[in-house]
Amino acid sequence: MNSFMILQQRGFLMELSQRYSEGGMFFMILITVCLLLSFLFLTLGFINIKKEPKVSMKMLKITSDISLLGLVIGFLGSIIGLITAFDTIESINNIPSASFSKGLKVSFLTTLLGSITFIFPRIGIIILRFFQKSE
Repeated sequence: MNSFMILQQRGFLMELSQRYSEGGMFFMILITVCLLLSFLFLTLGFINIKKEPKVSMKMLKITSDISLLGLVIGFLGSIIGLITAFDTIESINNIPSASFSKGLKVSFLTTLLGSITFIFPRIGIIILRFFQKSE
């Protein structure tokens, strides 16, 4: 009986991809690009920490800027999702909960991914700064 329940449940990647598309592909792709770029520049900062400390510092600053950009894009997607939800309320007297929920979902999913894009690279920045100070 338990194996039957496991087979009926959706996989983590399927659930993640559905949430990704529900959040609005445009904003989610922009935020994901910021996340990937911030990890790329953070990795370059770690690679150059001993060979070229100035390059490492530059990568740290770029990572900081890109992660902040991801957060701001997430909040922009949140504002647009809320505006969509409120437009639905304004245009229809009897509000269908599905269309109202869709606007709120876009709002929260872009904010969530934007926050992740900010928090994870920020942890890496703290670690990189610690290693730069010890050099």
